[in-house]
Amino acid sequence: MSNSNLRDIIYTKTDEAPQLASASLLPILQKFLGSQGISIGTKDISLAGRILSAFPERLSDDQKVADDLALLGGVVKEASANVIKLPNISASVPQLMEVIAELQGKGYAIPDYPNDPQTDAEKEARQRYDAVKGSAVNPVLREGNSDRRAPSSVKAYAKANPHRMGKWSADSKTRVSTMGANDFFSNETSVTLSEAQTLKIELTGADGAVTTLKDGIAMPAGTIVDATFMSAKALKAFFHQQIEATRAEGTLFSLHMKATMMKVSDPIIFGHAVVAYLQPIFDTYADDFAAAGISPNAGFGTLFDAIDAMPNGAAIRAEIDALLAERPPLYMVNSDRGITNLHVPSDVIIDASMPAVIRAGGKGWGPDGEEDDTNCVIPDSSYAPVYDASVEFCKANGALDPVSAGTVQNVGLMAQKAEEYGSHPTTFELSQAGTVRVIADNGDILHSHAVEAGDIWRMASARRAPIENWIQLALDRMATTGYETIFWLDRNRAHDAELLKYVEPALAKAGVADKVKIMAPRDATTRSFEVIYQGDNTIAVTGNVLRDYLTDLFPILEVGTSAKMLSVVGLMNGGGLFETGAGGSAPKHVEQLVEENHLRWDSLGEFCALGESLRFLGTAKGKPAAAIMGDAVDTATEKLLSEGHSPKRKVGQPDNRHSHYWFARFWAEALAAQSQDAALGAQFAPLADALAANEDAIVSELSQGRGAAVDLGGYYHTSEALSAAVMRPSATLNSLID
Repeated sequence: MSNSNLRDIIYTKTDEAPQLASASLLPILQKFLGSQGISIGTKDISLAGRILSAFPERLSDDQKVADDLALLGGVVKEASANVIKLPNISASVPQLMEVIAELQGKGYAIPDYPNDPQTDAEKEARQRYDAVKGSAVNPVLREGNSDRRAPSSVKAYAKANPHRMGKWSADSKTRVSTMGANDFFSNETSVTLSEAQTLKIELTGADGAVTTLKDGIAMPAGTIVDATFMSAKALKAFFHQQIEATRAEGTLFSLHMKATMMKVSDPIIFGHAVVAYLQPIFDTYADDFAAAGISPNAGFGTLFDAIDAMPNGAAIRAEIDALLAERPPLYMVNSDRGITNLHVPSDVIIDASMPAVIRAGGKGWGPDGEEDDTNCVIPDSSYAPVYDASVEFCKANGALDPVSAGTVQNVGLMAQKAEEYGSHPTTFELSQAGTVRVIADNGDILHSHAVEAGDIWRMASARRAPIENWIQLALDRMATTGYETIFWLDRNRAHDAELLKYVEPALAKAGVADKVKIMAPRDATTRSFEVIYQGDNTIAVTGNVLRDYLTDLFPILEVGTSAKMLSVVGLMNGGGLFETGAGGSAPKHVEQLVEENHLRWDSLGEFCALGESLRFLGTAKGKPAAAIMGDAVDTATEKLLSEGHSPKRKVGQPDNRHSHYWFARFWAEALAAQSQDAALGAQFAPLADALAANEDAIVSELSQGRGAAVDLGGYYHTSEALSAAVMRPSATLNSLID
């Protein structure tokens, strides 16, 4: 039996707020679908689950968990795959260490995370943990390209109920700063393989000694292979320059990275920013910090904790406080708690943080608890122009009006670890100066870069089949919608020039070369803003990282959040992966639930994914009832939105659990009222009546205990029983569902 045939639909267990919401929503889904013989099961891809599956030999039999991520990696390659994927943690090192400590405290005998592995055992443990951290899930599951857009119901609701937008001023000091030279963009080289090759990466030092960095990298014919590096010397100079410029301008200093996705390069870059900001401290206490095993890559939070434990810690902290008083104020994650932009590398994630600044009128929160203009520091210039163009357009034209705005849909290249997502195993911080070469097994030297010690070198690739699938997906969306379609490709970027060798012949063959625009990211950004400001729509056809950035940028401006997006991944072998939106705000939601018993997570993304999944099931497995149920999901979702039953922000107001009641009720009513299957309607009519008749009791029970702290039995590895008790507090609703 194939993996995917184990269940009609696989619903992923992830982390934080999405997982807690699942404790309430999943029983409803199982009730409704099970009545029609549609099976829905779960697979655990949470951070805690991934860690436990990596160390089976250290666990007792009752503690062991299956490697569900590996299993799903096989499922998504099958034609019948049907997976609903919720947002999961892409772990930074500090997060990894937190979950390890929590699991160890619960009796799981997993090893510590070795920052500086010395023994063979430590090196092996580090290798296993490194396979778990960062964006470990998405490259495994995304065996298809991305079709992401705001559902019509969400867009209509945003127009009728516009979210707050900050006011832009033409004289705003907010700006985007980027290196522009000696970074990944400027140093990139790219080739397309004419035949299948196995590659190796070598570093030849100044003394002529050769170190193999990576070997046995098999690439099929037609693969685009890129290589590039960022100069550590240039990066350090850039940070010092921007710190001084920010101080002179009187704005906030804010670093915008993605240390979760780019899990090798971006934490290193983040660490350089930490050192630059505290340069006199690191100069004075370099030996002390080395002896204490301090890594700046983990941020201020870990650094300050380590310093506090040192014998001279109080004196060092006093010097740091004095230095910070002289530095420009930092953009804050939490002003009340003193958590800055540089505290934890995963706290400020560019695809969420930059849209937040733009939505707020170019403002960020400062240490004084007030909003201020900010220098948005984005070191690599590959995609910084997108945000620079966004800022400059808003300065000139004012904030986007959600009431009249059009929409930017996205078709993104991401299948088979395309582009930077695939760069993690081939990214290196170089220990010595020399020359890095990429050598094919036929002896050809594909890439060669002269580097210095500390430089960050990386290689990435994109294969022919995903590229061709991506182009066709874009053409299909253009034909379906009629929207202006733009390929966001820069002819002056090495990688994009190679992509265009696929794109332009395909457009010509399809007879649409004169209808499709090809624009560099900066120009494409400006054009897209022009289109949506006029109330029209456009499709952005982009590579992988830009897909990630744009599917937060435009949704946050258009509908207030990216968590409500419809994300359909047509898997290349015929299956479907349905993603439910972004989870960047999930930690704050969990904090509020634990402190106040209020969960403001909105499951709208789950509703949208469910509807698409059911329609796909109806077609793929010939289950007409599934398609009817999928259409009814959309009807229920539209009614839930129009009647204002989405979760509210404050304790005492309706939250996620209330929205699930209304969703269940409206879904049952839609099924009872549909005319395609009389037997199906008759089956759900009694449940619809019971849910309506018991409204007062259910709403009252769901509202009990608000304002009081709750116990989930953990943060990363919660207790299922305790989570269910918190998330299913209505005995009346439970009796109807169970």
